[in-house]
Order: sequence, then C-alpha cells, then structure tokens
Amino acid sequence: MELKSESKLEKILKQGHFAFTGEIGPPKGANVQAIREKAKYLKGNVDMVNITDNQTAVVRMSSWAASLIVLSEGLEPNYQMVCRDRNRLAMQSDILGAYAHGIRNMLCLSGDHQKFGNQPFAKGVFDIDSIQLVNMVKMMRDEGKFLNGEEIDGIPKLFIGAAENPFADPFEWRVPRLAKKIEAGADFIQTQCVYNMGKMREWIKIAREEGLTEKIYILAGVTPMKSLGMAKYMQSKVPGMDVPDEIIKRLQGVDKKNISNEGIKIACEQIEEFKEMKGVSGVHLMAIEWEHKVPEIAERAKMLPRP
Repeated sequence: MELKSESKLEKILKQGHFAFTGEIGPPKGANVQAIREKAKYLKGNVDMVNITDNQTAVVRMSSWAASLIVLSEGLEPNYQMVCRDRNRLAMQSDILGAYAHGIRNMLCLSGDHQKFGNQPFAKGVFDIDSIQLVNMVKMMRDEGKFLNGEEIDGIPKLFIGAAENPFADPFEWRVPRLAKKIEAGADFIQTQCVYNMGKMREWIKIAREEGLTEKIYILAGVTPMKSLGMAKYMQSKVPGMDVPDEIIKRLQGVDKKNISNEGIKIACEQIEEFKEMKGVSGVHLMAIEWEHKVPEIAERAKMLPRP
C-alpha cells in the first residue's frame, strides 16, 4: 500500500471545506472484524476517523493498531494518544512507528483518570501533560528533534490535534486554555460533545474576537442522543458535560419509539448551525457504538458527498 505524504483532513481544511469527521472505539479484544464492521459505515461518509486510546480508562486494542486496520479499510485515521499510560520514551517511539505505517493525524489528550475505569488501581504515568505532548509532536515535526534535542532520522510530519471543552468550569479559563494549545503547536481542535449551543456560541465568539479562530481549525463535537436515559445520564453523571434542561424536555415530549430519531434530528440541527457559525471549521461526529447510523446522519445533515 502506498503511503500518503500528507493528511487528507489537513488538505480539506486548508482548501476551506467544512470538515466532517467520525470516531471508532477499538474492541475490548483482538477482534479485527469488529473494527472493519464499524469502518464500513464510515467509509465515504466522513473525512477522517478518530481511533480512541483506552477510552474511559478501559483496556482495548491499542489505538495505533486499530488505526492501521482502519487505514487498510480505506479510511484516514486520527490516532489518539493519552498521557495517562506512557512516558515520553514510549510516546516518541509510538509516534515514529505510527507515522512509518502511514498514520498522518494525531490527537493529543490527557486521558480519563484510571479511577474512572475498570482497573482503578492502575498506575497513572502522566510524565507530560497534553499541552506538553502537543509541543513535543510539533518539535519532532518542525524541528526534526526529540524532546532531548537529538536529531530524528525520518521526521514524522503529523497534523496535530488537541481537545477542548468549552463547558468545563471555570468558563473564563476556556479560551485562554485554547490559546495555550495553539501556542504549543496544535493545528486543529476537537471539542467536547456540544449540547449547550448558547455557551458554545459565546466560547466561539470570544475565541474569534481574540483572533484564535484564525490560527486553528475548530471541529465542534456532536453526539446524537439515543435515548432519554442517555441524556439524563450525561446531564447528571458525566463530568464536564453540559446538557441543558430543554434537551431533556424535548426528548420527554416524544414517543419512546421516536426518541432516537429525535436525537438524530437535534444533532442535524446542530450541524446545520455549525456550518453557519463563523470560526467553526467542521464537525466531529461521535456516534458512540452507533456507527451504523452515520450514513443516515451524514445524509440528513446534508454533509454528502464528501470532497
């Protein structure tokens, strides 16, 4: 297989297209077919696919390995790396290996704390944090040097991503934190799932006024609600998630059989608004274990055909 020299996502964003990306969570095992099954629903419907790294601090197939399977299926992966599980030696080593195998996008994350997972007594590494990880990848790419200053033989030219949560407290820290990630070297940002559109508009407005949206591509996170139970759980139990009461009331007012359809309708309405929101360069669709709905969402949100 011929390896691409550049990121497709980077090309799409630089050409001014509104990006549409997806996500796949690797299996809790070595089941390759599980990844291929999910990938078939995303192929042709999204520009790139996030491959999560032991999300929710639960052991799964490694992100780089699942990324290679996705790549073989004709999809462009976004290789996630969390700071929780490895030190800088392992991180730099994995980055080189991932790039050598054709991975061109990387998302730098802190990672969910191990106490929230199913192996809470695992030792967290956190040798460096997510902003330092972004800066390390930029140093490897732009200066051709490892973190210790030594030269790299074969530079990993990765398109560097980071995450941001416009809804975490305190709100006044949100835009300065975005600025720090831009300064560290992030090329694009994926946000937490957005439900509070008012707060999202305010965050983007401040970022735009400070000139930050001119320096980075922001992809707004969208996760369709599958059920009323999911909405209530995300509102009350998931840290950093902001689900307004009007979303709950809207889902409560729908027949049980139609709630998932209403959830998709809300997601499509959000996507339509994001297309018009100045400073937003695309949408990151996180259809968690609902990959088979991605073609329908892409069509209903008028995101097809992809460039």
